[in-house]
Amino acid sequence: MSEPEAPNPMDLLASAQEAMAAQAEAAARTVEGTAGGGVVKVTMTGGGEVTGITLSPQVVDPTDVEMLQDLILAALRDAGAKVVELQREALGSLGQIDLGSAFDQFFGGSGGGDAGTDPAAP
Repeated sequence: MSEPEAPNPMDLLASAQEAMAAQAEAAARTVEGTAGGGVVKVTMTGGGEVTGITLSPQVVDPTDVEMLQDLILAALRDAGAKVVELQREALGSLGQIDLGSAFDQFFGGSGGGDAGTDPAAP
């Protein structure tokens, strides 16, 4: 039985360069996560940096701060899930790596699977 052929280092280098270029392109894009039917919006780069939060005036209720906190968290999770999807699309076949677990650490989601679910929605 013969040993498996070692991968060509030049092919590995080319794949790594393609992946880095794809990630850089994705990082330059932006996504928007929403919650509560759009009353809370979070803008995030493809690299995961939050660049803006927009709150509709009707969602700001000083007697229900907890709801606002939940909506912001839901919008962050939604944006994070969209970033994971953007990265997967950018990487193509190389995007089979589980990028969702990295975002779990930051947003406490479940790998993006239900991050678009709005816990404050009726």
